[in-house]
Amino acid sequence: MRIFSGIQPTGRKHLGNYIGAIRQYVEGQDRGESIYCVVDLHALTVPQDPAELRDQMHDTTAILVAAGLDPDRCILFRQSDVHEHTELCWLLGTLTAWGDLNRMHQFKEKAAQQRELVSAGLFFYPVLQAADVLAYRADEVPVGEDQRQHIELMRDIAERFNARFGDVLVVPEGRYPEVGARVMNLQDPETRMSTTYGSEQGTVYILDEADAIAKKIRSAVTDSGTEIRRAPEKAGITNLIEIQAAVSDTAPERVEREFDGSGYGDFKAAVADAVVSYLAPVRERYGELRADEAGLEATLAAGAEKARAIASQTLADVRAAMGVGPSRTERRVSQRQAE
Repeated sequence: MRIFSGIQPTGRKHLGNYIGAIRQYVEGQDRGESIYCVVDLHALTVPQDPAELRDQMHDTTAILVAAGLDPDRCILFRQSDVHEHTELCWLLGTLTAWGDLNRMHQFKEKAAQQRELVSAGLFFYPVLQAADVLAYRADEVPVGEDQRQHIELMRDIAERFNARFGDVLVVPEGRYPEVGARVMNLQDPETRMSTTYGSEQGTVYILDEADAIAKKIRSAVTDSGTEIRRAPEKAGITNLIEIQAAVSDTAPERVEREFDGSGYGDFKAAVADAVVSYLAPVRERYGELRADEAGLEATLAAGAEKARAIASQTLADVRAAMGVGPSRTERRVSQRQAE
């Protein structure tokens, strides 16, 4: 079992990132060969301040390690350090339908938020994401529910490639958390929690202080009822139940039973306490790790070397299958002559 996933370095990481992706990364270390990438090239699809982008790279790396990623048990690296991603992106792009990219929900959402330039990179984002995963012949991709459409596209690309050129690429499966796959904004429970849209007050950040977390959860928007149960017309309470279940590692049904008869105020207080306790160890360890930027860079560099060894072989196989560059025989002859 080989597992791969990537996370953007931009924006402050929030509870939705933690439950939907980061927690799965940590658990993946016990299930197979785990490869995780901080995707700075993807971040460039919207305007970035260069200095801030580098700072956020260190922030994200520190959070991942603080959450439990162990560089001795997984490969953790920076996307731009492994150039095979970008070449493979172009090669796979020649097999990707324009119409498929034009249907991507995230492109439409993010394009609508741009005030000036809507970059071609934003449109091509899913192809680079496919290259990220397919370069490692990953069997599984742990992601949040919002990435389901992108996973299906990368599967289509891999299947199209194999149908035309032979079984070169592995067709990956998405792995979605059973609970908390889509954490919603506390002030707008019809909108997923995000650093790019939705209210600040409705977003719980991993590095928020305990008082700030408690205040945000206690002021979460709910409905006019009193029952602690999930229902389409009770989006706010449903979101809080899902959060409580995720951070308590239990089922939503059990949360409903436990708080049957409780008022919204008591329930929100319990959720706040649970989330504060859940995030506290990460916040504390982050402070120690973030101060050592040289150590973070060393971790990323070591991970990139390991990642490149895998990705370069995949890229060589893809190039050979597509007729790009010299054949393997020609390369061997050239190498012997050079020696």
